[in-house]
Amino acid sequence: MTSPAGDQVRWGSPAARGVLTATILGSGMAFLDGTVVNIALPRIGAEFDASVSGLQWIVDGYLLSLAALILVAGSLGDRFGRRRVYLVGVVWFGAASVLCGVAANTGMLVLARVLQGVGGALLTPGALAIIQSAFVRGDRARAIGAWSGLGGIASALGPLVGGLLVQAWSWRLAFLVNVPLAVLCVWFTRRYVPESCDRTAGGRPDVIGSVLGALGLAGLTAALVEGPPRGWGDPLVAASLVVGVAALAAFVVAQRRQRDPLVPPGLFADRTFVLANALTFVVYAALGGVMMLFVLQLQTSLSYSPTAAGMAALPMSLLMLLFSARSGKAAQRFGPRWFLVVGPMVLAAGMALLTLVTPGASYWLVVLPAMVVFGLGLVTVVAPVTATVLAAADDRHAGVASGVNNAIARTGGLLAVAVLPAAVGLSGEAYVDPTALTSSWQSAMWLCAGLAVVGGLLALGVRNDVLTPVVEEGPAEAPRPGECVQCGIVDPPTHVVPPRETRADPAA
Repeated sequence: MTSPAGDQVRWGSPAARGVLTATILGSGMAFLDGTVVNIALPRIGAEFDASVSGLQWIVDGYLLSLAALILVAGSLGDRFGRRRVYLVGVVWFGAASVLCGVAANTGMLVLARVLQGVGGALLTPGALAIIQSAFVRGDRARAIGAWSGLGGIASALGPLVGGLLVQAWSWRLAFLVNVPLAVLCVWFTRRYVPESCDRTAGGRPDVIGSVLGALGLAGLTAALVEGPPRGWGDPLVAASLVVGVAALAAFVVAQRRQRDPLVPPGLFADRTFVLANALTFVVYAALGGVMMLFVLQLQTSLSYSPTAAGMAALPMSLLMLLFSARSGKAAQRFGPRWFLVVGPMVLAAGMALLTLVTPGASYWLVVLPAMVVFGLGLVTVVAPVTATVLAAADDRHAGVASGVNNAIARTGGLLAVAVLPAAVGLSGEAYVDPTALTSSWQSAMWLCAGLAVVGGLLALGVRNDVLTPVVEEGPAEAPRPGECVQCGIVDPPTHVVPPRETRADPAA
């Protein structure tokens, strides 16, 4: 059951623009930070005289806490209010960014990055859950498309922005820039975003499920990020993998027995939800493999500067910016199935073209066409698959559905980073040898193209009407009586509370 349409926003209205701005600022801040930090690492290492392991943990500490808590955070939003949890995440992320910016040594910076990952976990699934609950059903796919395109720009501009910030003053500015973004995000969220929650969530929170889910994701993430540098036979890596798999297995069993589970098993009873998430996993694994090696191939084998290599992918981001919202709207109109079949196939074609990016290749004749085809594939698939995952779940589970999808996407990307180099014979020495790197690069692109094709085939089973707005005829089913945990009033299961500034004055 959806919220009353009067409490939701429609595309093109000032409220809709405000909701989109709030969600793009928050998620874009997290996306930007993820790429800016990589540019700042050499300066951080020089100032702190940090070891390679220390620099790795500056990146991995954030990924570990983010991945471990993203499922829990999505459930918290459904239970205690998506706007409320999102605001906590934004403020937390901004405060942790200040701690990163004033860190005095490597240990302090790693700890601050772990705290920053907690904030990232609270705000990342919240952005999509807010869009899903705030927009009327007919406008959600288009809104998700706009969020995908504009949010993706933050990731693409990360290397360029990071370089400018680091050169302007210090690596510390790469973290402190998040503070004004967080302040703006808080203002827009309080001004425009309506509160929403799952009013039917009763009983006590699923503490056991939260602990098992966090431990499982943390163990799996730790094994994936530490496996390549340490070796898969390393005791820490092996123990992390065993703990992660065992905890996730126990998590599944506990969810099936829990009366009020963290992740309702019923979500996975929907074939479209399962297939769309499986598609997300393989496509984001392929995407993670491409983006990990693309900039390296340009710099090592084609002698691009770091800035030029970072800007080479801008056409892809421009396509996302211009056409993602239109792609979401078209999927709403014609159904998502063929977008999810064709999109991965176009991605695979782009990856096949990327095999031609070899020493001496022209940017205009080889690199640019490959990036354009690759970008068109992303435009076709990203917004529709995200909208499909959320539409396949009940609106009241928007937060946890977003958390599941985010966790799956990140796991796919991490798996590619961990496994792909070894799978294509890319050793440490090969990274600086153009001939060896190019051979591995071409093998990697064909493997990633194969993954994308698998994703397109999976989409053949997706329901084509999943994004169709529901038109109820006759009297609506009476909602179960219950109390919203956000404001304490009896209302339908996905009660929406307008922003403070737009609520009616009781005294009026």
